[in-house]
Amino acid sequence: MAKMEVKTSLLDNMIGVGDMVLLEPLNEDTFINNLKKRFDHNEIYTYIGSVVISVNPYRSLPIYSPEKVEDYRNRNFYELSPHIFALSDEAYRSLRDQDKDQCILITGESGAGKTEASKLVMSYVAAVCGKGAEVNQVKEQLLQSNPVLEAFGNAKTVRNDNSSRFGKYMDIEFDFKGDPLGGVISNYLLEKSRVVKQPRGERNFHVFYQLLSGASEELLNKLTLERDFSRYNYLSLDSAKVNGVDDAANFRTVRNAMQIVGFMDDEAESVLEVVAAVLKLGNIEFKPESRVNGLDESKIKDKNELKEICELTGIDQSVLERAFSFRTVEAKQEKVSTTLNVAQAYYARDALAKNLYSRLFSWLVNRINESIKAQTKVRKKVMGVLDIYGFEIFENADNSFEQFIINYCNEKLQQIFIELTLKEEQEEYIREGIEWTHIDYFNNAIICDLIENNTNGILAMLDEECLRPGTVTDETFLEKLNQVCATHQHFESRMSKSSRFLNDTSLPHSCFRIQHYAGKVLYQVEGFVDKNNDLLYRDLSQAMWKASHTLIKSLFPEGNPAKINLKRPPTAGSQFKASVATLMKNLQTKNPNYIRCIKPNDKKAAHIFNEALVCHQIRYLGLLENVRVRRAGYAFRQAYEPCLERYKMLCKQTWPHWKGPARAGVEVLFNELEIPVEEYSFGRSKIFIRNPRTLFKLEDLRKQRLEDLATLIQKIYRGWKCRTHFLLMRKSQIVIAAWYRRYAQQKRYQQIKSSALVIQSYIRGWKARKILRELKHQKRCEEAATTIAAYWHGTQARRELKRLKEEARRKHAVAVIWAYWLGLKVRREYRKFFRANAGKKIYEFTLQRIVQKYFLDMKNKMPSLSPIDMNWPSRPYLFLDSTHKELKRIFHLWRCKKYRDQFTDQQKLIYEEKLEASELFKDKKALYPSSVGQPFQGAYLEINKNPKYKKLKDAIEEKIIIAEVVNKINRANGKSTSRIFLLTNNNLLLADQKSGQIKSEVPLVDVTKVSMSSQNDGFFAVHLKEGSEAASKGDFLFSSDHLIEMATKLYRTTLSQTKQKLNIEISDEFLVQFRQDKVCVKFIQGNQKNGSVPTCKRKNNRLLEVAVP
Repeated sequence: MAKMEVKTSLLDNMIGVGDMVLLEPLNEDTFINNLKKRFDHNEIYTYIGSVVISVNPYRSLPIYSPEKVEDYRNRNFYELSPHIFALSDEAYRSLRDQDKDQCILITGESGAGKTEASKLVMSYVAAVCGKGAEVNQVKEQLLQSNPVLEAFGNAKTVRNDNSSRFGKYMDIEFDFKGDPLGGVISNYLLEKSRVVKQPRGERNFHVFYQLLSGASEELLNKLTLERDFSRYNYLSLDSAKVNGVDDAANFRTVRNAMQIVGFMDDEAESVLEVVAAVLKLGNIEFKPESRVNGLDESKIKDKNELKEICELTGIDQSVLERAFSFRTVEAKQEKVSTTLNVAQAYYARDALAKNLYSRLFSWLVNRINESIKAQTKVRKKVMGVLDIYGFEIFENADNSFEQFIINYCNEKLQQIFIELTLKEEQEEYIREGIEWTHIDYFNNAIICDLIENNTNGILAMLDEECLRPGTVTDETFLEKLNQVCATHQHFESRMSKSSRFLNDTSLPHSCFRIQHYAGKVLYQVEGFVDKNNDLLYRDLSQAMWKASHTLIKSLFPEGNPAKINLKRPPTAGSQFKASVATLMKNLQTKNPNYIRCIKPNDKKAAHIFNEALVCHQIRYLGLLENVRVRRAGYAFRQAYEPCLERYKMLCKQTWPHWKGPARAGVEVLFNELEIPVEEYSFGRSKIFIRNPRTLFKLEDLRKQRLEDLATLIQKIYRGWKCRTHFLLMRKSQIVIAAWYRRYAQQKRYQQIKSSALVIQSYIRGWKARKILRELKHQKRCEEAATTIAAYWHGTQARRELKRLKEEARRKHAVAVIWAYWLGLKVRREYRKFFRANAGKKIYEFTLQRIVQKYFLDMKNKMPSLSPIDMNWPSRPYLFLDSTHKELKRIFHLWRCKKYRDQFTDQQKLIYEEKLEASELFKDKKALYPSSVGQPFQGAYLEINKNPKYKKLKDAIEEKIIIAEVVNKINRANGKSTSRIFLLTNNNLLLADQKSGQIKSEVPLVDVTKVSMSSQNDGFFAVHLKEGSEAASKGDFLFSSDHLIEMATKLYRTTLSQTKQKLNIEISDEFLVQFRQDKVCVKFIQGNQKNGSVPTCKRKNNRLLEVAVP
């Protein structure tokens, strides 16, 4: 049986539905549920025919490894599970093998993963195309252009930490072999307004933060910059640091990428000097000044920043200063110079910063294009990758000119998407010989015409309003729209002639609304005229052109007096409209491939799927309509060969091998399965299936048949295995029997041989033992004679020794007797002297021996070294009573010192506080005994470790002595509120427990007294100095579970700082100052509803009762 090649398929082990075209039933809920099911199983890619839906996982997944690249290389699009590599491979192979130019359109809103998707496409193409030193250099330059453009064109927004704030289209050029030759990058509408102002929670462009964080001290000094972000007005501080982003490392990456792309060192240095100049422009501030003629003009407050900018750029300081203060208007042969007030000066400064950065970005794109462009002039194949902003709808009418332009671009992309999708479907039907049926769909050409019509389109009217003489404002522009577009079915305005919107309160008077294909968007008309004009005063252009800095001078060619042009420059809207038209024309010449990116949640968190947010994106991306277009004719199509290979086991005639044409085999297969004829059609190379249910039925039949085949294979395998095992066992038995017989004969021979050896050894042993016995007897006789002689000689020696000892003993006795006689004579002679001093000597000797014995006994009876051990041995003699007591005292002091020497400084501090508490509260406060065994911790909340209190920690610069949650008693009604009680070296602070915000701050010098009751409760009052700022609302009344500790630490801290003892008043009645009134706090005994918890109640204006159990 020939070996069968096993192929995988999109339909194998499918989680949910891998291709939305096969989704049944098809509606919005099933569409979202299918995406969620796949997202929960880490399947972030789903198809709509040849369109890839990508859901951002907000985490790294192991699906982009080199092994995965090899899996998808040269594979059919539907052969493996959905993946962005499959689309990239399909596009690359079509370009290489079929000589078709390709374009990959990546769309989606900010944070959906468009930039990452474009990187994955480029990395895949770089991995699968040719190799070689020159090819690798081109690939590396193409890939390294991304970090440079991201640094200068991306920023952190509330939706995305690396949001592209410009549109990018890259044409990658290949030779006839499919090896990359180079590329061309086009950029669209950089969000240059971000340079001077960022929304709350967002950052400026990455390069500013990377430069300040990663540049060396030498480079910063050369650029006259400081690392502190707060020094620069153009940098947002609330989001200056981004979690998980290392700006310093990214700066090094950008510098390395610029070097790889081909930037010279002096070019990179010039770019950083321009970036530094933009930063410093934001620090220039103006002050008003009145002239003699009554006109207001502006002057620069501090000229140091201006001086540093001029040194960086090589501009004469007086020229730039005048450009910020005056504006020159030229009309034919006349020049009129007017002064700028403060508002106009700030506008001029910001306009210069935006233009300088925008032109620098365009220069960077052109410079990169010079490096990566194809060097040869041979015919090239092109793959375009479009990474452009998604449809934007902000809430609360925050949509402005930028959103209007972005959404116009998305309208054009949607229009070309529908047209090219229908065109592709129609071409495939015609190519396969299938009858084409008309498909109804929403054509958004009417919306595009509303915006771009050259006569009465919104962009045309905006340009007309900007160019006309007279007073031009955003309001006049809106009035013009209301006149011209009032009857348009997709335009809504409350001030238009159409009466249907007069009472629509959701439509403000200063706004207009357009019904885009993705939904209605409300645009705030404010800023439309200024942003469309995008004016830069000619004085500033000329000042920039006069710079000695080569790069800056090249960015402002219109500042050259020799090339002065009085014609008004084109508006931002008209420039973008022309760019979009060129882009659309370019895309229509290429074969399109689509990646639709979806953001699952607004929290940028993994494992969260917000169905409402996803539903909104599905609607404005038109994904359901895309599925319906794809399914309008036939939902599924497949080439005859893979179709027959997959389902041939369902028919006996095609299983296991079909020897005829694949189409004939598929016809036999479908006739055998009795599938209705209207459910499928035969094309020239593909089978077309109308309904997904038919495909799922085939899959179910295939699954059942595979189970039957698996059972058959198992049966055949088991039979073969048993037969093989039997033959092996039989062969093994014959071999074992032969080997056993040989082994038995060898064993018998070895036994006979070993027996003969044993008998021989026993005989030889008996002979040897006999000879040994004879030798031993002979030796024993010789040793006996020697022993007898030795004993005789010993006896003789001992007798002689005994005689000598007796003689010596007699001589010693004579000497002793003589010594005793001499001693007797001496004692008789001196007896009279001995009797005079004997009593005193004997007394002293006896006393010495008694004391010696006393000390030796005390050594063995010493108590333990514990200071609380009161045991002590009893005195043996009365005369030693004082010595015994003194010795006890000295020993106690010594062991106390030994015990204290073991303490750390922290333990000593704790015992000092405990001792202070004992002096303050012992026998005075009933709560004191229960506090003795509790250690004083101080920092109960662990503010330094708890991220919840990070804001509170940053606000306090001093060391925190106490951090505890207390109940603050309301002065009005006696109810309690939880507060964080903080004690530092100089202040007493109260903060909100939930938000961490500081509510009150009291210097310790303003604390005069602490009052509390003598009972077993935690209430205490902090009295403040009258007339101090902290005492404006009166004294504080608290309740705490750690009253003794808090009062002790407050007493010690106040004494340490003010050198004055804090008055601690312990009384069951005391007065507190509440605003202007003195209120008596009285403690009474009572039954509590809450068990043992004291309660506080305000009786009247002069009395506050605390009921203690």
